[in-house]
Amino acid sequence: MPSALILIADGTEEMEFTITYDTLVRAGVTCQSAFVHDDEFVSPVAAKGSRGIRIMPDVYFEPDASGPDKFDALIIPGGAKGAETISKNTSVQALVRDYLSKEKLVGMICAGSMAALTSGLPKQPLTSHPSVKTQLESEFLYSEDPVVVSGNLITSRGPGTTFPFAFKLVELLCGTEKRKEVHGLMVFPSGTPW
Repeated sequence: MPSALILIADGTEEMEFTITYDTLVRAGVTCQSAFVHDDEFVSPVAAKGSRGIRIMPDVYFEPDASGPDKFDALIIPGGAKGAETISKNTSVQALVRDYLSKEKLVGMICAGSMAALTSGLPKQPLTSHPSVKTQLESEFLYSEDPVVVSGNLITSRGPGTTFPFAFKLVELLCGTEKRKEVHGLMVFPSGTPW
């Protein structure tokens, strides 16, 4: 059974977190959320998302319990403040590099793609929310496609591209047939492009 670690912080974009988590669980992926705190950490009961919705993380982020020996994928959602907290965390940066070196999946969506920059990843295809495009386009082969796959790095643009992002992760972790099964059971309107 594949597994995924999904990071969350105060300011994480709720749709990008919950849609990805939920879609992966529907596909049979074992998911765990881990709260990454900033310098003002006060042991919250729940992470406060970018729109004020509180989300209870499964665990607090501990680098030793978060490695590619324990999970098949590392997911970094956006939301300006949350993405900043996560992408500036040196332990997260080391994990991003470690997951990719061990050929595990790393998913980044919206401003979460800033973690590619702060982790020092090599120039490769990537996308992000338009608000951080100027910080990324000179260091990467920037694309405005909804989802970009570059080896084991999967990036996406924002809340509106979360379903295609999540389905791509399902496909890569569980296969095309599982993606089709989960998509069908979610009853998207006829003609939905993803």
